[in-house]
Amino acid sequence: MKKIQAEYLAALRDLMQKQGIHTVIISGTDPHQSENPPAHWRDREWLTGFWSANGTNGTAVVTPDEALCWTDSRYFIQATEQLEGTGFKMMAEDGPDAVNLVDWVTEHTPADAIVAIDGTTFSISQAQQLQQELTDNNIKLHTDFSPFDAINPKRPGTPKNKLFVHDEKIVGATVDEKMGAILAEVKNELANAVMLSSLDDIAWATNVRTAGDILYSPVFVSYLYISPEKRVLFVDAEKVTEEVAKHLAKYSIEVQPYEEVFDFVARLPKETRLLMDPAKTSRTLYDRLSCTPVFGGAGIAKLKSIKNEQMLHSLDRAMEKDGVALTRFFMMVEKEASTGKLTELGLSKALRAERLKDPDCVDESFASIVGWNGNGAIVHYEATEESSVTIEGNGLLLVDSGGQYTCGTTDITRTIAIGTPSKDMIHDFTLVMKGHIALARAIFPAGTTGHQLDVLARQFLWAEGKAYYHGTGHGVGFFINCHEGPQSIRLNYVPTPLEPGMITSNEPGLYFEGRYGIRCENLIETIPAMKSEFGQFLKFRTATLFPFDLRLFETAIMTDEEIAWVNDYHTMVRERLTPLLTADEAAWMAEKTKTLTR
Repeated sequence: MKKIQAEYLAALRDLMQKQGIHTVIISGTDPHQSENPPAHWRDREWLTGFWSANGTNGTAVVTPDEALCWTDSRYFIQATEQLEGTGFKMMAEDGPDAVNLVDWVTEHTPADAIVAIDGTTFSISQAQQLQQELTDNNIKLHTDFSPFDAINPKRPGTPKNKLFVHDEKIVGATVDEKMGAILAEVKNELANAVMLSSLDDIAWATNVRTAGDILYSPVFVSYLYISPEKRVLFVDAEKVTEEVAKHLAKYSIEVQPYEEVFDFVARLPKETRLLMDPAKTSRTLYDRLSCTPVFGGAGIAKLKSIKNEQMLHSLDRAMEKDGVALTRFFMMVEKEASTGKLTELGLSKALRAERLKDPDCVDESFASIVGWNGNGAIVHYEATEESSVTIEGNGLLLVDSGGQYTCGTTDITRTIAIGTPSKDMIHDFTLVMKGHIALARAIFPAGTTGHQLDVLARQFLWAEGKAYYHGTGHGVGFFINCHEGPQSIRLNYVPTPLEPGMITSNEPGLYFEGRYGIRCENLIETIPAMKSEFGQFLKFRTATLFPFDLRLFETAIMTDEEIAWVNDYHTMVRERLTPLLTADEAAWMAEKTKTLTR
């Protein structure tokens, strides 16, 4: 067993025994349900040893005799490797071997025993579902168990990074305009105030950002209360610069300390009908309420997901900047590939450095995933000093990366051949691209959800008995989170329809453990297509600007329409990027976007 995890686990079990707790469930998030929480709240990661700079989806369960960690199929390989020797066992959250966490807990916790959670890191919805299942089995739930300061004396404090204003000329909307739209949604849901807990919602509503609270995302730890009479931002005062203070005062936003939010909601008059998103608001905050809660808030998330004309124009500029950085990076990879000097970790650092040469790039939008052959099959692989391998021989290099530009967020994956790819690699790449193209070319009636389109990307893989289990597409924020809701394209049902102005990824993939991985990702904008007697129809506009590897297409299994799509896309990439490139770079781009033929 790894020594540090053994010590943490022993300390946790000792505390459980002293407090009469049988089972503890540890979430992998923070009081704002962040996908990638600040270091202060990464309790499950340091407890189990299953971690990533990008954050990892996982929930730990500890009993007197068992220590388990649930995660989804994106992390099966990574979790199995990282949990080895820690005392924790990996449990599948999805896929054919999935085990329901709540069912397991109820089956392995005796009647009248106590299950404990830290209610600040569980949403209202999660805690209520858990409580109902436990109550039905005569098991008690305690929601105030927070042992991690005692267990980990080196636990980091809450982040104190300075805030800055996001230029409203880039955003295309003022804070007043956004808050007016938010209050309209509040009224529609029969509430008269709202408490925003989700950090991306707050950053969007205030036009304020920071760097460092959460890795790769410019959001900041806070809460935001909005009513027709009052606006309060709960944030540590030392984070507020003079510029931000003036900006907030301009829009009548009062600043109160972060921790004051609990006393604030406890003092709200009973007649206050407070709108809260039960999937994003902590159980602890809910327990402190003295007013009337109203569950909802989906309309507010949709406001953020629909980008205005200025945002979309700005995003096109971000895509051009990203395309230039990627051109220079992949030119270097091609030039140096045969030298035996390239490593996964070195390439990750080089790509980050190339993006950050642009003054508008504040950070990457996530830690770059650079996987050579077998490591490319680890969906959320992150090269470390221990895992990084040298790029040598023949195979596939998967590079999934993105940038946080002040003019927009990018996310792109390219799989390229180095040396001579095998016939299987070429065939599988083409299957993935056929799915990518089918989704990119889709025309569908307004009101269609991503769930209804998802099969377009998987059909060619399924026909050969192949599959991937991650989502095909996630929403993308505007200089906020790379992963943004409420829309998505995935197997499971998500009720939000795709609407004009939404930016979503298109990223089918295929992974063979220990051999190679393939993923092909662009960002796509939903736009109007046509109107007919059957109503409004929509389609996608591809926004990402970088070519696919022409050497990996098996044109014999492609239709004329698919080949034409590749050629049209490459023509757009060449025409948009060439004016921004040097002569040598433009010549390289011309070669990479030449006409694909049978």
